Amino acid sequence: MRRVYLDHNATTRMREEVRAELLGKLDELGGNPSSVHRAGRRARAHLDDARARTASALGVREDEVFFTSSGTESVNLALLGACGKSAPAEAGLLTSTAEHSCVLGAAESLAVQGTPVHRVGVDERCRVDPTEVLETAARVGAGLVSIMTANNEVGTVQPLAAIGAGLDSQGRERPLLHTDAVQALGRIPVRIDEWRADLASFSAHKLGGPLGVGILFKRRGLQLAPLVHGGGQEAGLRAGTENVPAICAAAVAIELAVRELPVAIEKTRDLSLRLWHEIADTLPDVELLGPPIESEHRLPNTLDILFGGIDGRMLVARLDLEGLEASAGSACSSGSLEPSHVLLAMGRSAQSARSGLRLSLGRETSREDIHTAVEIVKRAVTALR
Repeated sequence: MRRVYLDHNATTRMREEVRAELLGKLDELGGNPSSVHRAGRRARAHLDDARARTASALGVREDEVFFTSSGTESVNLALLGACGKSAPAEAGLLTSTAEHSCVLGAAESLAVQGTPVHRVGVDERCRVDPTEVLETAARVGAGLVSIMTANNEVGTVQPLAAIGAGLDSQGRERPLLHTDAVQALGRIPVRIDEWRADLASFSAHKLGGPLGVGILFKRRGLQLAPLVHGGGQEAGLRAGTENVPAICAAAVAIELAVRELPVAIEKTRDLSLRLWHEIADTLPDVELLGPPIESEHRLPNTLDILFGGIDGRMLVARLDLEGLEASAGSACSSGSLEPSHVLLAMGRSAQSARSGLRLSLGRETSREDIHTAVEIVKRAVTALR
């Protein structure tokens, strides 16, 4: 059976160039980058080079890039670290109801610790209203605002530039701005300066890099309280010996993703259009979630669709048996019996929020994959109706 993988928002297959870098560094490096002997200095040099290359690809300074174990850790370090150091705990956090579970989980942890947490809603297309964000931040006196760049389930791209510019107008009382950009890197341009972000979180495995490498951008001069204690690694921000081979491989993946971005956008947008129109033309009672298919406010690679009356998890299981690998939402919660909090935030019923099918394309997706996927979806939906 020829299988088709359309779950790239969950993870991506490691690129061959990245694999070669990883294996080469595993063979080449044997020292701890914190050691002062020759092997340690060699590992440190490669770590510094990977940091510089990552910073260049992101358009930021080298001393503004920090490596963690995942996008989730980067988000937690940003939110918990900022509220523990740079944003006074009493000022609180403002976020949205449709954020990734790592943001919502960090917010819950802050609330338990006594930090005020405020949330703004999203519209039926999962987009926040920048005016509401700014007015709410001013009204509650938020010290930190966290709005994701692009939603991992429905693909909605948020108006970060408008939010960042509006926060700047608040002068000395301006809250910090964090964005979960895990789904953005490699899929749309990352413009940290244009967004006026103080903190941004990324993950290497979403764009052909290795698992286990997260990246945190932290604006120069901003102080964070570390989550992990015991060593001086990452400028004292994250204790623990860095995984230098994986970090070097991650830098290669990020460089390639940024360099190839225009081609990737054009290709995935064309294939997404083809996928949606072929499904919509052949199956009744199907609905596209999020912005319109050709909207600039949508990730070019992401479709979240509903088939009336069909449970999303049942559909995913049937698709898997037929040879199509997709998901019912975020990979972090797709096994949950609970409805998608993202779809609930968009005003959907609990039944609808259990019915989403996410199809996310990647660099290796082909026209043949799209044709095969459509045929499999048709068979599976027909069998379940």
